[in-house]
Amino acid sequence: MRIPRIYQPGPLTPGSLVALEEDGANHVGRVLRMQPGQALELFNGDGHQYPAEITQASKKQVEVRVLDRQQVERESPLNLHLGQVISRGDKMEFTIQKSVELGVNTITPLWSERCGVKLQGDRLEKKLAQWQKIVISACEQCGRNTVPEVRPVMKLQEWLAEETGATKLNLHPRAPYSIQTLPAPMTRARLLIGPEGGLSSEEIEAASQHQFIDILLGPRVLRTETAALTAITALQTRFGDLG
Repeated sequence: MRIPRIYQPGPLTPGSLVALEEDGANHVGRVLRMQPGQALELFNGDGHQYPAEITQASKKQVEVRVLDRQQVERESPLNLHLGQVISRGDKMEFTIQKSVELGVNTITPLWSERCGVKLQGDRLEKKLAQWQKIVISACEQCGRNTVPEVRPVMKLQEWLAEETGATKLNLHPRAPYSIQTLPAPMTRARLLIGPEGGLSSEEIEAASQHQFIDILLGPRVLRTETAALTAITALQTRFGDLG
């Protein structure tokens, strides 16, 4: 049986007793119905994992003893920042979840001219918190010990203009490069993925003016969530840690 992994923010020290936060305690006590003496694996985003043992468990409260601190490297050598124009329904959640599993380090949700999603105020703040929870859940599942950041939503033009030392990439159906023909090596990349309706001609021109390289995935037109995950997979295969 696979040992459950639980995100526990804050410092973790071998030998200490820790009360799991509400989400973790609910999952361990109510969903998995684990008992004292059973093993867990904790992580707090510092790059380490912490083997632990349950000392007390109920449906609402779970206490564990931290047993060890282990350095386990599961981060890709390619640092990848995804700029994703917000998509409708659960497509954005799906993209965030799977991109984290594939090794993305940073996600910036973007507004663009053809973005069909309307969020503001409290609804936007709740959505950002929800997206960050999806990131944490994906880390629990895939074994990452460093938690990617979901940044505040930005306008596309502002994101394009940010200073960065990364290689900047934009999908385009008539691009001169495929991912396989991009110049190597590459250790940092920014990947722009547009909305369901695509980027406007003005936005494509703005990306070009900010030195984004147009890249081609293939002859077929992909949905926004398919395009993001296909591009991330191809980049990780060429420059990262996917075999």
